[in-house]
Order: sequence, then structure tokens, then C-alpha cells
Amino acid sequence: MSETSGPQAAHAVHPAPQGFVRRYLFSTDHKVIAKQYLAIALFWAVVGGLSAFLIRWQLAWPGEPVIGSGLLPEAFWDGDSWLAQSLQYGSIPAEFYNKLFTMHGTIMVFFVAMPLLLGALGNFLIPLMVGARDMAFPRLNMLSVWTLAVASVILLISFFVPGGAAASGWTAYPPLSAVPELSEVNWGQNLWLIAVALEFASFLMGGINFLTTTVNLRAPGLSLFRLPIMVWFQCIAAVLFMLSVGPLIAGAVMLLLDRLAGTSFFIPSGGGEPLLWQHLFWFFGHPEVYVIMIPGMAAALEILPVFSRKPLFGYRLIVYATFAAGFLSFIVWAHHMFQSGMDPRLAMPFSITTILISVPFALMVFAMIATLWGGVIRFPTPMLFALGVLGVFIMGGLSGIFNGSAPADIYIHDTYFVVAHFHYTLFAATFFGGFAAIYYWFPKMFGRMLNDTLGKIHFWWTFIAFNATFLPMHLVGLGGMMRRIANPLNYDFLQPLQPLNVWISISAFVLMLGQLVFVVNFFWSLVAGRRAEANPWQANTLEWSTASPPPHHNFDTIPTVYRGPYEYSPPGVAEDWLPQHRPLVGGPAATA
Repeated sequence: MSETSGPQAAHAVHPAPQGFVRRYLFSTDHKVIAKQYLAIALFWAVVGGLSAFLIRWQLAWPGEPVIGSGLLPEAFWDGDSWLAQSLQYGSIPAEFYNKLFTMHGTIMVFFVAMPLLLGALGNFLIPLMVGARDMAFPRLNMLSVWTLAVASVILLISFFVPGGAAASGWTAYPPLSAVPELSEVNWGQNLWLIAVALEFASFLMGGINFLTTTVNLRAPGLSLFRLPIMVWFQCIAAVLFMLSVGPLIAGAVMLLLDRLAGTSFFIPSGGGEPLLWQHLFWFFGHPEVYVIMIPGMAAALEILPVFSRKPLFGYRLIVYATFAAGFLSFIVWAHHMFQSGMDPRLAMPFSITTILISVPFALMVFAMIATLWGGVIRFPTPMLFALGVLGVFIMGGLSGIFNGSAPADIYIHDTYFVVAHFHYTLFAATFFGGFAAIYYWFPKMFGRMLNDTLGKIHFWWTFIAFNATFLPMHLVGLGGMMRRIANPLNYDFLQPLQPLNVWISISAFVLMLGQLVFVVNFFWSLVAGRRAEANPWQANTLEWSTASPPPHHNFDTIPTVYRGPYEYSPPGVAEDWLPQHRPLVGGPAATA
């Protein structure tokens, strides 16, 4: 196929934009936009981590001073700010604690996980993996990231308006979120709704680009079932998001009208129905879990074959299983509402579909294990984090079976057992999968290698501290500790669990401290890391057939694809690791 005809005509070689503003701020280059998404995600990860620090401090040592403790010196704070007044230079009041857990959940789900796994990975990898010059709609891509930037600014402003940030939980259940007098905030909750709606608009634009680029701009010979799993999963995630987000955007508008215009969509005193919001939220919320999770799983599925030197086991089975999981995700939402007062006869069908949705993910886990079986396995840092995804996700999936069973859920609903479960699933995908992706594609994105020794220290520190933090939460939850309480010592039956709360908080602080190893590695490697080859991992997907980092136009010549992305030579042959013996996906050498 000619480079100037057909779908590739829109991506003929064009000069790079000149000047700092056009090249780095208002760029239409998908690679620069991916880095912008990554920067936004890492910024919010710091903010979300600080909120988690304050949450765990309060739960371990309620009433103990934070400012003045030596951890947060008084000189750091402006005594007139609402934040300093909330902390009262000492303990964390319940009102401020409500804001902390609300913003922690919002930030980690919507402003860390999505920009990292969809915005950064999807934007950087899809054009490179399908052999395109850029996204199908570069200007729409630029609008998408800047819409997210505006949403981020609005959410940041909500911390500092009178009354402070939203305090009704990251799920924003009415009537607490619908009546300003109940939520103890006014514009904080309003800005929360606006920021989240804009963030959803941003990823709708991104999803359109992902799908159009994949369908229309694939390289010659790259059939659908030669696509890398990452491209499949990004597109499936985009479809799930686009099909599920509409009802919640409508709900956000209705909730904002309840707060500002006097309507009563969700306010019982005016004839509204609070449960309507729960249906709208969780119809989106459960597919959203898979929107976040499957790109992180895809990172592990891309990495395992490379460092096992084996084809990915069950490639088509994985794709079909993910389609099945996506379909089932639309008919399980009410398992979040077993205690909401809905018709109890609905509990059985929603329990059945919830258990069924574990089957596609069990197939994925089986495919990962089968890929490892008999392989020539090596353990650089990306492989360790990919294996971390596998191990942590298995634990999260097993605990999820209890949450999906209505009789068991009646007891553990809204306890720390649920908190432990979703951290074992979402943390597996977002953080272990995200770190696996960063360590694996950092050479391609920035042209330098991350330090492998620091990377391994980071992995083991994170893996051990993560399990020390969240595994005991199952026990605390089974002991009856509810989510979103500011002081466990106020409840007699929770006081015997307080030593576990202290252990969890100390482990969480160790986990946060371990991320400094990654920060040092990341920024040191940007300027002083060893320069990367075009294909330092000897991988078979198209992005490794161009320079590291790729030029503005990605490929000097649009590659032609002759084989699938995971068709490695049989394991056990030492020459498999040498580039001259490795079969390529694209370019003339692939004819071998």
C-alpha cells in the first residue's frame, strides 16, 4: 500500500511543530499528549497519596496532632487557610475527614487510573502498535488532554473554595450530595460534579480516537487478530466507557440542578428518588472498573511473553473472554446495592451474573500462567511488576466472590473487607500494571533506560508493603469496621481491632515511602539513564521497530506486517535473545 493513498494519506510525513508552546503544550503529536496525560496522572497520584496519608493517620491515631508532630511542621501552613483551620494544628475533624476520603477515591479512580492507563498508554501505544503516523484526529486528541487539564484545575480549586472540597463520598450518594445543607459544602460539591463531567467528556473524545485509529489506520497486513492485546483492550475499554458513561453524565446534570435550580430528581421531600442516582452511578461504575482494569492487565499480557520467550497462550480466547466480561459488566451493577432496599428478588440474578463475570478473568489468569509454563523466563523489573499483577489480582478476584454473593454481602457490605477487595483488584491493575508499563515502555517513550536495580528495589518494597497494608483490611472488615468512619475508637466493638489499624497505617506509610525510589529513578533516568536501543527487550510488536524515542512521524516507512505479535521462536534456544535471530513483526526482515 502506498504511503500517500488509502487510510494512511491522512498521515503523510509532516514537519514537527516549531517553538516550545506548539511542540510541548498545544501539541497534536500523540507521543507528547501521552506524556501530558502521564504528568497529570503522576501529579494527582501525589495528591491522592497525601490524602491517603491523612486518612490512615486519623484511623491509627485519632485525635493525635498531625501538624506539630514533626511530620507536617506548622510553618508549612497558612494559619488563615481553610485547610489549616480544618486541621486545627492538631487532630483531623470528622468534616475534614469526609473531604479526604471523598477526594481520595475521586482522584485515584478518575484522575490517576484513567489518565495513566488510558490517556498515557493508549495515546502513546496505539498509533505505534498499529503502524500509524499519529491518531486519526490529532486536534481532537489535543482537545481531550486539555479538557482533562481544565477538569483537573477545577477539581484543584474545589479544595480551596469556602467550605472546602466535596464531602459526600466519591460515589456522591443523594440526598447527602443533593442538599447543600447536608453536604456541609456548597461550591466544593458543585465543582466536583463539573470536574468529573469534564473528565468524562475528555475520555469520550479519546475513545473516539482510539477506535477510529485502530480501525482505519492499521499498517498493511495488520489484521484484527494480529493486533497486540494492548490495542484490543484499549479499544474494548473505550467501547465500555462510551456505552456506560451517558447515564451518569445525565445524572450529574440532574444532581447539579437539584443543588442549584431547586429540582428534586433525587430529593425525597420533593418527590425524588435517591436510589435512582445509585442505579445511574453503578450502571457506569461497574463497567468503569473494567475500563480501568483491562489496560493494566494488557500491560502484563504484553510483557509476560517477551520475558518468557513464548507465544501468548490463548490469544483469541483472551480477546473473546474480554468481550464477554465487557458484556457482563453491564448487568451486574446492582451487586453494589444489595442493602439499598431494592426488590430482594433481584439479588439472585445479580449474584449469578457477578459470579459469571469471574469466569472470563479466570481464563485470563490461566492464560498468563500457561504463557509462563515451560518458558525461558527472565526477571527484569517490568517482568516482576507483570508477575505482581498476576499474584495480586488472584487475591482480589477470590475476595470478590464473597462480595458478589448476596447473603455474604449483607454482612461485609460497606466494611473494610470491600476496601481491601477493590484495592487488590484496582491496585493490581492500576499500580502494578501501570508500573510494569512505565518500566517496559519508558525506553521507547524517553529514549533512556530506567535503572534496573532501583526498579527491583521499588518492586519488592511495593509488593511487600502493599500486602502488609491491605491483607489485614480483610480481617478488620470481617470484624465489622465500617468504611468512612473518622474515629474507630468511638465504637466499643472496634477497639480490639485498633492494633491492626495501627499496623495497616504504618504499612501504608512504608508503601508511600517506597514510591520515592521510583521518583528518584524516573527523574534521574530522564537525564542520566543509559541510552536505549530501538528494541532493548527484543520484543515483537511494531513500536519496537522504530527508534527510541520515535521520531515525530513515528516510522520512516510504514511497516508491512507478516506475522502476529507473539510468535516467538521455541523456548530454550540461547540465540532467541539475539536480535539477528529474532523474527520481526514489521519491515522487510519479517519475511524470514
